[in-house]
Amino acid sequence: MSLKPKVALAQDFLMQLSKLPANIHSKVMKWAILFQTDPKSPSINYEKIHAATESNLKSVRIDQDWRGIVFKPDVGDVYVLLHVDRHDAAYRWAENRKLAINPVTGAMQLVVVEVVAEQKVDAALTAVAQPTKVAKPVEKTSIFWALSDIELMSIGVPQEMIATVRKITSETDLDSIQTILPVEAYEGLFLVSAGDTVSQVLTGRETRVDQNINTEDFVTALDKPESLSRFVVVEDDQAMQAIMNAPLAQWRIFLHPTQHKLAMGDRSGPVRVLGGAGTGKTVLAMHRAKWLAEHRTRDGQKVLVTTFTKNLAIDIEDNLKSMCSKEIMAKIEVRNLDAWVHNYMRFNKLEHRIVYGRSTDAAAQAWQAALATKDGSLGLTDDFYEQELEQVVLAQGLTSLDAYRMARRTGRGGVLSRSKRDKVWLVFEEYRGQLASRKLKEVDDAYREVAGFLIKELESGKKMPAYSAVVVDETQDLGPQALKLLRAIIPMDKNDLFFVGDGHQRIYTRNRAAMSKCGIDIRGRSRKLYLNYRTTDEIRRQAVALLEGCEIDDLDDGHDETKRYKSLSHGPSPLVIELKGIEQATDKAVELSRQWLAQANEQATTSICVIAYSTNIRDAASKVFAKAGLKTAVIDANHNMSKSAETVYFATMHRAKGLEFDQVIVISPSEYLGDPLDTASNRKLLYVAMTRAKKEAALLLI
Repeated sequence: MSLKPKVALAQDFLMQLSKLPANIHSKVMKWAILFQTDPKSPSINYEKIHAATESNLKSVRIDQDWRGIVFKPDVGDVYVLLHVDRHDAAYRWAENRKLAINPVTGAMQLVVVEVVAEQKVDAALTAVAQPTKVAKPVEKTSIFWALSDIELMSIGVPQEMIATVRKITSETDLDSIQTILPVEAYEGLFLVSAGDTVSQVLTGRETRVDQNINTEDFVTALDKPESLSRFVVVEDDQAMQAIMNAPLAQWRIFLHPTQHKLAMGDRSGPVRVLGGAGTGKTVLAMHRAKWLAEHRTRDGQKVLVTTFTKNLAIDIEDNLKSMCSKEIMAKIEVRNLDAWVHNYMRFNKLEHRIVYGRSTDAAAQAWQAALATKDGSLGLTDDFYEQELEQVVLAQGLTSLDAYRMARRTGRGGVLSRSKRDKVWLVFEEYRGQLASRKLKEVDDAYREVAGFLIKELESGKKMPAYSAVVVDETQDLGPQALKLLRAIIPMDKNDLFFVGDGHQRIYTRNRAAMSKCGIDIRGRSRKLYLNYRTTDEIRRQAVALLEGCEIDDLDDGHDETKRYKSLSHGPSPLVIELKGIEQATDKAVELSRQWLAQANEQATTSICVIAYSTNIRDAASKVFAKAGLKTAVIDANHNMSKSAETVYFATMHRAKGLEFDQVIVISPSEYLGDPLDTASNRKLLYVAMTRAKKEAALLLI
């Protein structure tokens, strides 16, 4: 019995599908399902495209006007839907494309043939050329002149485009052909131009280049991570229908090669993945959780997916449900860390309630009672005591005077002698006593105590660990006690902990946590995502500029840098407008929103969000928009967001985290852009808010 042929969809096919009118979309859907069932059916009439460079590209009839372009090789049962369009446009598209296998990486790549690619580069070079200067030889002006053909192909450059790439003399030239390069080739070339070696790029990707590649074996090529970043194999009618019904939700299907390798397969211990806003960290975390649940989770265990905020946990769970079967979803638990701790304490009949700072009446009373015992002769302010509590005592989990005497106070300023520490400690001891009498506990103390219980449970070995793995999103918002708790939840083993995060987006905790100091060893298992899939490069650069002068860490006592982050899309530069007061700002926001809504149509709907620095400003702006006759919706802590056409959304900077919109308007006090040493946390809030935008952004300063 012969095996069924492999049928795959190209990412470009799905992008084109999303642009089609509804009636044509339904015809393509009906035809594609029949095609998937039996691509060799006599009813499918493969027509030769005489002007095409690639003889394996065939045209298939969908109706009288519309044609699909299919890759149908002479050898091997592989059929790939590449493109769909009206008859003439489809044929023109096919004329200068070919599907080839990279002879070094083995990846299947859709290539724009060299003549067309060279024309694009030549046009770019002509546009930037200085006519008064004599042109230099290519080998001296090309960024990549020193790389061999093998090296270029190893980072993803198709063999057919090597001559084209050797003409590139600047980042502008590289950007001009980004759309005709495979994504891994563009990223690799960009990283090399930024100073990385080819070896560093390949190590970061975990790419092997020592294999014998059969450039005619498309069946094997389809299984490569690089191929799976742009082609998806469709196994049955149900899968075909699910994919084609949501062609824009491509994050569920396609992963960048680096994301794919990090999401799949075994790891020898904890993994940390860094990436700027829009680089796909949360998507990677979800795919990792799905793989672990499918392949490495025994009956009776689950994969815990956790993060700092309740809202983001809800969003992640909703998205996981859209990409996982019910059976797989039953093996995944999604819960923000505070809720997890609260549930653990309740289940184990621990009576204390968690307090977050001293904002509640009971906690405030306990704190004031503790401050009443301070030694006035020390001359220390109430603010000093509060910061010392948060940044030293709670962050380091200090529970005794002896521990406090030995504690490091890096960044606190001023030296406290042993005798002064003895007197200061009395305030913290009294505060904890006051909380205990009210059956309350600071969140960091709750984390520490629960971690202690978990360690004893694991050491006892009385029962199987509840979790096969823990996947953590937005790691930068978790302090030291939170990381120690996560380490205690699961025993050290393969695939145990998987962290994604970005120090640029730390907006909840001031206590930076070094993983290595919390019992989490990531040596040799640290990776970075560089390509931004959400935000235009213009918005990304403006957002990064807001952080100039702010120190950005790598979540493990090191520093992160931004020069290697790059966006794949381009658009208008963000507007930065200074206004006098909230009234002017909301009027300007209404004006911009009307412009963007007017530009939208049935084929290009838009989503807009006004992001404010406080709930009061958010609500005031929403009322102004409603009075102006615009449809509005507020995104708050208790509601999920479901996008609706022609609706303008309103959120605070904190709540907007994890969301994305086509256009974003940020309303901010101008004081947020003061001295970076004093305003780092506010600047990070602005960075988060600006990078929610995919296409256009405006920063309104009041």
